[in-house]
Amino acid sequence: PNLVQTIEHTPTIIHGGPFANISIGTNSIVATNIALKIADYVIIEAGFGADLGAEKFLNVVSRKGEFYPSTIVLVVTCKAIKYHGGLKDIITYHDEEAFLKGLKNVEKHIDNLKQFGVPVVVSINKFDFDRDQELEMIKSLCSKKDVPVAVSKMFSEGGKGGIDLANIVLDLTKQKNNFKPLYELSDDLEKKIETIAEKIYGAKRVIYETKPKKKLELYKKLGYGNLPVCIAKTQLSLSDDKNLIGVPPPFDLEVTDVELASGAGYIVVVCGNINLMPGLSRSPAAVKMDIDDKGNIKGLF
Repeated sequence: PNLVQTIEHTPTIIHGGPFANISIGTNSIVATNIALKIADYVIIEAGFGADLGAEKFLNVVSRKGEFYPSTIVLVVTCKAIKYHGGLKDIITYHDEEAFLKGLKNVEKHIDNLKQFGVPVVVSINKFDFDRDQELEMIKSLCSKKDVPVAVSKMFSEGGKGGIDLANIVLDLTKQKNNFKPLYELSDDLEKKIETIAEKIYGAKRVIYETKPKKKLELYKKLGYGNLPVCIAKTQLSLSDDKNLIGVPPPFDLEVTDVELASGAGYIVVVCGNINLMPGLSRSPAAVKMDIDDKGNIKGLF
């Protein structure tokens, strides 16, 4: 694992971290175990929406590593809420009806995470262009769902902008929780897939193409039926269709392929037309970074 530091000189461990839409979406178990030995509190970033990174951490990674979360932080942004409300301009334009529609997606994630029996806090990742009205609408939802909420200004203020959130997290870690994954490893492979599809995504049923159905039967015959499942699907929707934003109406989740990752200890379940080859954006931030002759880092912002 790589030990690096933030711009405020706090330690961060980077190791692994495959994208949560096609893989596990969190750092390695080795990195987490090292962090647990040297720090009082360890924060794990789980990629993309809570239907991907968080679900996989809670159902697969924490069980494999035999470490269990004390608190779950659900990070939300006004931009993402507007996106799930159907707005094209997610920065400058405000539409109350669309925002309320997008909040349904946040509500679904809250309900999903509560199923694991761990205290949940909502962190509003605030940007300068967010409107006070939008922040209040998020707070109102959290009050309705009986979950604490904090406005995090770390993007603009650094660590001091996250003190309120940190205090809530510390308080929640002291509470007793009843963490439990959503399925047992002894469950049938299809049942594991269907549990996630129904309880996390909101699917009405799972449809298997012939190829993955046969491969699942083979894996069970070879003794891999007790492995957890890692579902690969689009990160843009709770469903396997990127165009179904917000909280889609009951839908069919289509399993198009499965792959055995025996070394990692799970089975990859491919849904929809997701591409398993990860890629960077058209202009990666790394291209703008450099180090001058005096060792000063440039291009971070």
